[in-house]
Amino acid sequence: MAPTTQELSNWMGMQLDGSGGEKIGKIDDIYVDDVSGRPEWMAVTTGWFGTRRSFVPLAEARIEGDHVVVPYDKGMVKDAPNAEHDGHLSPEEEAQLYRHYGIRFTEAPTAAQVDTDEPGRAAAGTGRDDAMTRSEEELDIERTSGPVGQARLRKWVDTEHVEQTVPLTHDEVRVEREPITEGNVDQAMSGPEISEGEHTEVLHEEHAVTNKRVVPKERVRLEKEQVTDEEQVEADLRKERIDVKGDAERRS
Repeated sequence: MAPTTQELSNWMGMQLDGSGGEKIGKIDDIYVDDVSGRPEWMAVTTGWFGTRRSFVPLAEARIEGDHVVVPYDKGMVKDAPNAEHDGHLSPEEEAQLYRHYGIRFTEAPTAAQVDTDEPGRAAAGTGRDDAMTRSEEELDIERTSGPVGQARLRKWVDTEHVEQTVPLTHDEVRVEREPITEGNVDQAMSGPEISEGEHTEVLHEEHAVTNKRVVPKERVRLEKEQVTDEEQVEADLRKERIDVKGDAERRS
């Protein structure tokens, strides 16, 4: 049986639990339909400090002990479209919320209209379509980029001892003696017959002198390129299933 307005007023401040028994938040307000005046939505505070408000359909909410339970999990409620918590939901906001919870806007159930014996199955005579919407989750993968490390160029000075052979020249003297011949007799007799004298020859040699010069050898830079790898992702996706019970099942 749908809760009365008086009963709904007692829901204010009660804890709302999800389909898996997880705590969703506290019921903060009840919203009624502008046309019919029937209660349609619960405003629920969520988050660590209760600063976020999400809207949850009242249609299939039920009391269990001192908690209110709905057939939606915590993630679905937290991901519901944002709406202003000003005591009124615009048609556009309601349409977005209905779509989020898998409810057609034209067949939106109210707490006074829903009479079910199983979650998600409305009884006949409620004014809704005779068709049910089956939904399922699909994997939506986004790629994000973040730093994983860094590469850098660092230059330092290293000292290497080298050895190199260099050819060097030097002067040496040797004594040459030549006999007196007709060709050199005049030169040999040009001086005094007997005398003293000396002749000096300057000797030279090369020495290795080292100098260092800076010579550019190469240019080094870092070039970044993108490489595409494949990564396997996994997720558990929920899907609704519809079966038939009763006489129709036996006839099939």
